[in-house]
Amino acid sequence: MVNSALTKEYPFTGKRLDLDGPSTSLRAGLSYHYLDEGTGAPVVMVHGNPSWSFYYRNLVLALRDRYRCIVPDHIGCGLSDKPGDDRYDYTLSRRVDDLERLLDTLGVTENITLVVHDWGGMIGMAYAVRHPERIVRLVILNTGAFHLPKTKPFPLGLRICRDTVLGTLLVRGFNAFSAGASYVGCKRNPMTPELRDLYQYPYNSWQNRIATLRFVQDIPLSPGDRGYELVSAVSDGIGQFSNLPMLICWGELDFVFDRHFLAEWQQRFPHSEIHRYPDCGHYILEDAKEEIVPLISGFLDRTEL
Repeated sequence: MVNSALTKEYPFTGKRLDLDGPSTSLRAGLSYHYLDEGTGAPVVMVHGNPSWSFYYRNLVLALRDRYRCIVPDHIGCGLSDKPGDDRYDYTLSRRVDDLERLLDTLGVTENITLVVHDWGGMIGMAYAVRHPERIVRLVILNTGAFHLPKTKPFPLGLRICRDTVLGTLLVRGFNAFSAGASYVGCKRNPMTPELRDLYQYPYNSWQNRIATLRFVQDIPLSPGDRGYELVSAVSDGIGQFSNLPMLICWGELDFVFDRHFLAEWQQRFPHSEIHRYPDCGHYILEDAKEEIVPLISGFLDRTEL
């Protein structure tokens, strides 16, 4: 049942990149799944945790008639390989390297529109700061590209998952992170049981839930945490994009990326186009898809260079 529903909801032929580059033996032989749909100016969509490329399916369908839509599944996520720690370094810097490797391999090195959500914001914007000349537009969906705002307490649920043995058991043993997100991520239009199953589809065993845990464990909160300096560098570097067209769509009932994060984006990018949804949650592209997919499509069309 899940496979037939997936084929209907996700009608794409995925492609794969073998991450066997000489730079690190940790990535040898890993299969990196991605969508590459349509032709035209590239639109690169970067998902977060615990979703996968499935999150962008409706946007891909709306854009692929005139844009080239590239949507990777991070290693450990979606339809990509899910190796153990002995074969892959589950860190922010590796995620950025993987995205760079994919886009360089595909020859996508200019005129990029970047669409980011959740932890995909940090991955995508770290790539953008690394290659600012390649980016021409930004679409921001309930995400961050800076440290936890000073006014925002770190959520207790994330603290448990990040720092405790109980969190490991809940996330990897009971799929609490992916399952929980599928229940609370949509507020206006709660997911049906069938849709929740598809979001959770890749995360069906202890081994296959490694990335959902490692993502949370990799959140840097203080100096000395792994990745803290990289997040600081991204935070310091994103101001250079203040003159680019930027669309921000925000579900205000997100329990992590809430009004505190939106206020940070507004402060840094006062000229961005912002659409707020007081009755929507974290999976904003799912919760308000009838409004946001056309918004993004129109934004791309009217700002095309």
